[in-house]
Amino acid sequence: MRHLRNTLGAVGAATVLALTGAATTSPAHAQPAGTTSLYAPSALVLTVGTGEEAGTATVVRAVTLTCAPTPGGTHPSPVAACAELRDAGGEFSGVIDTAPRRNCTREWDPVVITAQGVWQGKQVSWSTTFGNRCLMEGGLAEGALFAF
Repeated sequence: MRHLRNTLGAVGAATVLALTGAATTSPAHAQPAGTTSLYAPSALVLTVGTGEEAGTATVVRAVTLTCAPTPGGTHPSPVAACAELRDAGGEFSGVIDTAPRRNCTREWDPVVITAQGVWQGKQVSWSTTFGNRCLMEGGLAEGALFAF
C-alpha cells in the first residue's frame, strides 16, 4: 500500500512538473483586451447644475453624448454638438463665448456645467461656473453642446 501511494505521488509530481515546465517553455499568445477599432472612443456625460462647484452642485439636467463611431446618446442634437466640440479641438472652454452680447443682472445664483467621460480616447473631467443662468445662456450663445 505504501509503495502504491509513493508511486502515485511520484507520478502526480512528475505530471505537475511536466505541465508547468511545458507552460513556461511555450510562448503565450494572449488575445488583446477589448475590440480593435479604427476610431478613438468619445462618450461624455454633460450636466447643468446649481451651485458654486461641480462636486457640490445639484444636477438639474444631464445628457449623454457619443461622438464616435457615430453621433448619438440622449443629447437632443448629437450631430451638431459633436461637430461643435470637434471644431473647438476638444476644448470645452472653446465653446464658451468669453464676451457674450447679453445684458444680465449681477445676481449671484451660480450655475455649473460639466463634461465627464472620454474624448477621442482621453479621459476628461471639465467644469465651469457662471454667476447666473443669464450669464450661462449668454456665454453658451447659440452653441449646441450644452443646449439641452
